[in-house]
Amino acid sequence: KYRLAESMKECMCHTPVDAITVRQITENCGLTRQTFYRNFMDKFALINWYFDKLLIKSFEYMGQGKTVQEGLQLKFSYIAEEKEFFRAAFRYDRQNSLREHDFHLIFRFYQDLIQLKTGAPASDDIRFLLEMYCHSSIYMTVRWVTGELTCTPEGLAAALVDGMPGRLAEVFTGLGILN
Repeated sequence: KYRLAESMKECMCHTPVDAITVRQITENCGLTRQTFYRNFMDKFALINWYFDKLLIKSFEYMGQGKTVQEGLQLKFSYIAEEKEFFRAAFRYDRQNSLREHDFHLIFRFYQDLIQLKTGAPASDDIRFLLEMYCHSSIYMTVRWVTGELTCTPEGLAAALVDGMPGRLAEVFTGLGILN
């Protein structure tokens, strides 16, 4: 899987994501199309899998000593290490995009964390705020990755925490994941 991801990253250096073919990916790394499809449904599943590896590393301990800001800092540090890959991946904004995948992943992560820590699902009003916050966080992440917004990973994480809706911040503070 990592060989396919490395190949995809190489292809993304000179070809837009929507123009890259599975054949290019597999020929570039010496694997077969059958191997690709045994592991991934399509090239977007490959991109999303690779992103998941980074996101899991950054958020796995949140709520167990790490705060939202620390998790975001790790996420953005990992993205910065692979900035060209993510710049290309986030530029694609259609079906199965990384933007869509990132939203669903973090929205579900926060919902699950709220339920785990409180024993109940988030209320409708908190879900609304959470959805709004996750969408805006991804929007700002894309602006940062594409170079429209210049700051450090720590600066972006701090700005996203500062921009969190007040009621959502209260919930996160109560859960022990926000200072």
